[in-house]
Amino acid sequence: MWALKVSFAGLMVTAIFQVVIVIISSSVALLADTIHNFSDALTAIPLGFAFWLSRRARNKRYTYGYGRAEDIAGVIIVLMIAYSAFEAIRQAVLRFITPEPITNLGWVAAAAVIGFFGNELVAIFRIKVGKEIGSAALIADGYHARTDGFTSLAVLAGAIGVWLGYPILDPLIGLGIGIAILGIVLHTARDMWHRMMDAVDPELYEEFKHTASHVSGVMDVHSAALRWVGHRLWGEMHVTVNCKLSVLEGHRIVEEVRHNLFHEFPALVEVIVHADPCECDKTIEYHPTAHHQFLSAAD
Repeated sequence: MWALKVSFAGLMVTAIFQVVIVIISSSVALLADTIHNFSDALTAIPLGFAFWLSRRARNKRYTYGYGRAEDIAGVIIVLMIAYSAFEAIRQAVLRFITPEPITNLGWVAAAAVIGFFGNELVAIFRIKVGKEIGSAALIADGYHARTDGFTSLAVLAGAIGVWLGYPILDPLIGLGIGIAILGIVLHTARDMWHRMMDAVDPELYEEFKHTASHVSGVMDVHSAALRWVGHRLWGEMHVTVNCKLSVLEGHRIVEEVRHNLFHEFPALVEVIVHADPCECDKTIEYHPTAHHQFLSAAD
């Protein structure tokens, strides 16, 4: 929440300054960049609401809590970025149809430089905090801000081009910014699709199993699964233990597995570990209800 408040304030100050320069210069490239900066700043609102909601305790209806609200906020952010892309493209096309002279090029260049530094500082901050808490939405928003910074540099290039006597560069760069924003939409939409579909990085999944497999007494790890709910991890797995152990001894091994997993994965909020006996006696039916089990394709 602190990261959102600070970055929101920084981007709003940057965007408001750029609005003033757009009014006095009529630069459509700077207008496109300003629209995107406003959009980027306003994404803090649905994300902030989602973070606030995710703090609520689990209950009988929402047994996994409210963390999924963060993923829904990510979808809203994607839609907001998409809108800013289409609006930037529309403004550029209109400027091709009805050209207007660009003035105060020095201020346009200054606004572009300030836009770059403002966005880059926000990007560094959001990405850092997003990685610390495991928030895909906040990380995506950080990379969104970083790309905004590079579009501001494109505005600077356009201003230099106009100053050199090529005014067509202003709407061309405005159009290019809109297309670049569409690229951000595709990248961010892919990341949010992964979260909504409970996808995790394969490396994270392998480390999850690897950590459990190195606990003393664990003979095998199978049927493991992980999912992100907002910026929290939920997991489950089956571990094979010696069938001659007592229930208490098997329970201690399972608790050691849980203990190690919680230490290895700070974002892990809950993990269910089921102990299976090793099938050393061929005369015993160890899984009489096996036809009811869901077997993971990953195993």
